[in-house]
Amino acid sequence: MSSDTKLVPSPLPDARVPLGQRLQGLGVNARQYGIFAALVVIVLLFQVLTDGKLLVPNNVAALFQQNAYVMILAIGMVMVIVAGHIDLSVGSVVAFVGGVVAISMRDWGLPWLLAVVLGIAVGALVGAWQGFWVAYVNVPAFIVTLAGMLIFRGLALVLVGETIAGLPPSFIRISKGSLPNVLGFTGNADVVTLVIGALGIAAVWLAQVRARVALRKHNLHVEPLALFLVKIALVAVGIGFLMIVLSFSAGGTPIPLVVVGVLIVAYTFVMGRTVFGRHIYAIGGNRQAARLSGVNTRKVDFWIFVNIGALAGIAAVMTTARSGAAIAAAGTNYELDAIAACFIGGAAVTGGIGRVSGAIVGALIMGVLNMGLSIMAVDSSWQQAIKGLVLLLAVAFDLINKRRAGTQ
Repeated sequence: MSSDTKLVPSPLPDARVPLGQRLQGLGVNARQYGIFAALVVIVLLFQVLTDGKLLVPNNVAALFQQNAYVMILAIGMVMVIVAGHIDLSVGSVVAFVGGVVAISMRDWGLPWLLAVVLGIAVGALVGAWQGFWVAYVNVPAFIVTLAGMLIFRGLALVLVGETIAGLPPSFIRISKGSLPNVLGFTGNADVVTLVIGALGIAAVWLAQVRARVALRKHNLHVEPLALFLVKIALVAVGIGFLMIVLSFSAGGTPIPLVVVGVLIVAYTFVMGRTVFGRHIYAIGGNRQAARLSGVNTRKVDFWIFVNIGALAGIAAVMTTARSGAAIAAAGTNYELDAIAACFIGGAAVTGGIGRVSGAIVGALIMGVLNMGLSIMAVDSSWQQAIKGLVLLLAVAFDLINKRRAGTQ
């Protein structure tokens, strides 16, 4: 007598199901929310360890002025990493382009605005050069950008034999200045900064609501309403707190924060709402399948590198303006900071996964670590070691989570 009874494994009790798996069942990206939580914890930790100095308004403004280059490069780097590549040359490109920008103003007499445009264009040309070798000659990006790191560092040393100083004050203001206080003060708070914060909160709410409505319209899964409301409320609180603190700083809203904010909005749209962004994710997820689906992988790869070259040009402008001079050694280890920010922010080593918002949070974590440890007068060597350990733990945590999710 035979039996057709099938043995079906019983589900795990709730207590034995990993928290990340339970959250994913509710439509929650546990990794993404964990990154934000880690940033909050690190900020609170250093606020205590520095006796409240970390969140002093002028220090918060300095955080964005000093780390704008990491955020800008991380935006481009996360696109490169999502597509399954890497770029080791951006630090050298920053030094090279910074030299071109400084020389164009001091020796060629270009107005600072034209010099900025020239620097971004030169960065894009460098990206096109490297993108050609990656996309059309099929040389691995690691090799191409390693060569680029050496080439453009060498050119920077040739171009900037000695420090090029005496740059226009208007140019230096790009990194060290703040938005004009055209609306006056309320108490000691800059009204322009408060208005920007209110507009930012409204924009976030509108974007999130529209995205939720679009998902429902296409019968796609959405987060539970309570969780959705909590999420955007927390984002609003974060933006509001940041802008209130900045409103009490010496200058109000730093110009680098405005530049980074515009880039975040633009590239979040590109990665989430355009064909180009979807193609980047498709290539990173499965290059062969993307090619068979009609994606022009060579064209996408080429423009990814043009894009990060242009962003390296913007980072070069910020770095040169902040230093007030072009220095051949500028940009040292910038590529490592950008890559670390992306991986800390949740980008997958294997490609296909990563967000602009995650990369920015990763850059902020690196910036808070730098500033907090500096305030505590920790030796720079130990600072490097601590940042390396944080990077290792972040990637290991991501890999362990994926392994557990695949075996549960």
